[in-house]
Amino acid sequence: MTLLEQITALRTEIELEIQLIDSVEAADSFRLKHLVKKGTLQACVEGLRAVAREDKPLVGKALNELRAMAEGAFALVQESFERQSSTPAIDVTLPARGPRRGALHPITQTIDRLVEIFTSMGFEVAEGTDVEDDAHNFGKLNFAPDHPARDMQDTFFIEHADRSDVLLRTHTSSVQVRVMESMKPPIRCIMPGRVYRNEAVNARSLAEFHQIEGLYIAKGVSMADLKGTIMAFARRFYDENAEFRFRTSYFPFTEPSCEIDMSCFLCKGEGCRICKHSGWLEICGAGMVHPNVLSECGIDPNEYSGFAFGFGVERVVLMLNGIDDIRLLYENDIRVLSQF
Repeated sequence: MTLLEQITALRTEIELEIQLIDSVEAADSFRLKHLVKKGTLQACVEGLRAVAREDKPLVGKALNELRAMAEGAFALVQESFERQSSTPAIDVTLPARGPRRGALHPITQTIDRLVEIFTSMGFEVAEGTDVEDDAHNFGKLNFAPDHPARDMQDTFFIEHADRSDVLLRTHTSSVQVRVMESMKPPIRCIMPGRVYRNEAVNARSLAEFHQIEGLYIAKGVSMADLKGTIMAFARRFYDENAEFRFRTSYFPFTEPSCEIDMSCFLCKGEGCRICKHSGWLEICGAGMVHPNVLSECGIDPNEYSGFAFGFGVERVVLMLNGIDDIRLLYENDIRVLSQF
């Protein structure tokens, strides 16, 4: 058998053996048989010396092609086994992993719960636009153009070609104005929504946050109705055994005005970090709707009276969950959000 015939037969043998390699051990046996110095390919190289000079180019080309084919095929087999060894084995007997379910954001959950309670008390939900004008955000709420109360809320004004009074609403009280303009008493509504104030972002404040406000206008509404409504709500939402105190305050759109504290539901009034060791938590600001506001909105203050209240939703979330940095609610950290 000539060397060329041996090379052809060896090629057929190598092609067959490559297909049969099914383990690292079989691959190593193939290498030791064909690719080492004493292997079949090297034996063919040594046999090339005895080939006639005129036949050497043809035989040498066939031998080089065989060597390249064998080494290339072996390299692919090795790479395949290396990939398999780096991939962790899967235990198919383990129970399947269920899909991970998301959840509503804690702010959305809180708003939904607040709306549920107030609607069960007879309040309807009213919404308005985030972009407002000065009249609905300030003017009709008893803020005079030079009233110092305007300094209480730093405002984002919007550039407009024809107007200088366009702004991002600083409170959802603007929705109260539009409700009073468009509806006849009796009115009983809550106004959840996003508001904007030009404030420095820190652990206690954001430039963009959520409020929920309430409004009740009818004949004969008194401060007693306001107290009863807030206490009934707080006992359902926070603590059924809560105690309350009403402190006088000032808001341009209510008179008289008050801030309402509730005994801390976390420490039961004994004092903790959340209530600043006072035993009390401020839950909202409120008051009787100012007669000037009623008049501005087309409601006769001699015939109707009403109360309004409002509070920040983020602050409620912080109190309920003992979180001391409001920014954690907006950083989309899955370690925080997965707890809700």
